[in-house]
Amino acid sequence: MSGHNKWSSIKHKKGAADAKRGKVFSRLIKEITVAARMGGGDLDGNARLRSAVATAKASNMPKDNIERAIKKGTGELEGYNLEENSYEGYGPGGMAVLVNVLTDNKNRAVADIRHLFTKYNGNLGETGCVSWMFDKKGYASIDKSAVDEDTLYGIMLDAGVDDISDQGDVFEILFSPEDIETVREALDNNSISYTQIEVQMVPQTNVTLTGKQALQALKLLDALEDLDDVQSIASNFDIDDEEMAQLQA
Repeated sequence: MSGHNKWSSIKHKKGAADAKRGKVFSRLIKEITVAARMGGGDLDGNARLRSAVATAKASNMPKDNIERAIKKGTGELEGYNLEENSYEGYGPGGMAVLVNVLTDNKNRAVADIRHLFTKYNGNLGETGCVSWMFDKKGYASIDKSAVDEDTLYGIMLDAGVDDISDQGDVFEILFSPEDIETVREALDNNSISYTQIEVQMVPQTNVTLTGKQALQALKLLDALEDLDDVQSIASNFDIDDEEMAQLQA
């Protein structure tokens, strides 16, 4: 499979996930709150909440934070109203970008996103302009220190995953969104820790960028990640390792 959301791999290489730990927690709290509001606070009966809580635990979020977020969603604690929206457009080099937001101010969110697309040589498009280039997939990221390759392959193939790829420091796994519980249980039952397990929009093919376009692409997605309203980003761009090393230098 050629797809893979390369932005996930690139963020790992850049160390962005650790550097923005506070924002990761903030986004997870929003997702847990909305999931609890929409489907109730019972993990067994709410798959979206169960997935959000599992991701929060994998990110080492304290148990108290998780419980407060659930109670805000169910109304046991005072919370705030969040609206879920998706935006899509084109970035440098014609790369496709999907942005998912949870916001209490839709006008602010879309204005901020539009500004960044324009700033970094892209343009925000109409609904549906690039989403057809992506498939909804279950995604898991496993640090290589957690398991050896042969063991992981055996366990994951038994769990029916679609693809396992070596992304340098991590293994990335793709599977049907409906199988997220099966994959999570297989990892948990074999004491294999994961840094991420969620449903993502995965590109069918990737566009390789170089030079100025590659740099602008990184700046655009980094700036979008910094927006408080943004929950997740998917893109079909790729930068090869040699190019990435030059950009980081």
